[in-house]
Amino acid sequence: MRKKLLAANWKMYKTPEETGVFFAHFLPLIADHDRDEIVVCPPFIDLHTAIAAATGSKVAIGAQNMHWENEGAFTGEISPLMLVAIGAMHVIIGHSERRQYFNETDDTVNRKLEIALESGLTPIVCVGEVLEEREAGLTEDVLRRQCMRAFNGISARKAAKLVIAYEPVWAIGTGKTATPEMAADSHSVIRHEASKAFGDEFGRKLRILYGGSVKPENASALMSESEIDGALVGGASLDPASFAKIVKY
Repeated sequence: MRKKLLAANWKMYKTPEETGVFFAHFLPLIADHDRDEIVVCPPFIDLHTAIAAATGSKVAIGAQNMHWENEGAFTGEISPLMLVAIGAMHVIIGHSERRQYFNETDDTVNRKLEIALESGLTPIVCVGEVLEEREAGLTEDVLRRQCMRAFNGISARKAAKLVIAYEPVWAIGTGKTATPEMAADSHSVIRHEASKAFGDEFGRKLRILYGGSVKPENASALMSESEIDGALVGGASLDPASFAKIVKY
C-alpha cells in the first residue's frame, strides 16, 4: 500500500502572522491523524514561521518553488541549499502556474528535479494538460512528454523520493474537477512512464497525487480511487477547518 500524501499549496497567500494563526487552529484538528502524510507549502516568507509552528507535529513543510543551482547571481531566487538549511523537506516543481506565467519548461523542471533529489528534498513534480489539449485528445501525449523530459538522465536510485502531482490545468481554480475515473486514467499513464524510466517496482511504489479544485466535498471520491495516492490542494487548504476535512476524507 502506498501511503497517501495530502499537500497544501498556499500559492501567494498569507503573511507570517496569518501562518501562525493557521497552524494554531489546524494542528489540533489533525493531531491524532496517522493514516496519511501531511505537507504544507507556504510562500517563502512564511517558511520560517511554518517550520517553527509544525516542529514536533505530524506536518512537514515544503516550498512552492526553487532554483536549479545551490548559489549564484540569481536575483530573487531561492536555492535548495537554503530550503534544506531552514528545515524544509519538500518542494513543488513545475506547477502549471509556474509554467504558464513564468515560462518554466519541461527542461527546467528536469534541472530542478535533479538538484532537489541531490539535496535530499522530496520533490512534488507537477504535470498536466490544458483544456485545449484535453479537448483535442492529447492528454496522454502531453503527460508522456512531460514525464519523459522531467525524468531524463535521472537514475532510479536518485529518484526514490519522487512524488508526481497530476493537475489538469483546466481544473485549477476553476471549480471544475476531473472525475475520479478521468484522474485515475491519467495517473495510469504517468505510472507507466515512470515504470519505463525507472523500472516496474519503482512505478508500483510511486505516489501520484491529484490536484485541481480538490475540496472537502470531493476528496473522499477522489481518494477512493486506487490510482490516486493523495492530493495537491490549493484554495481549500487556506482554511484550517477545510484542509483538515480533506486530510480526514
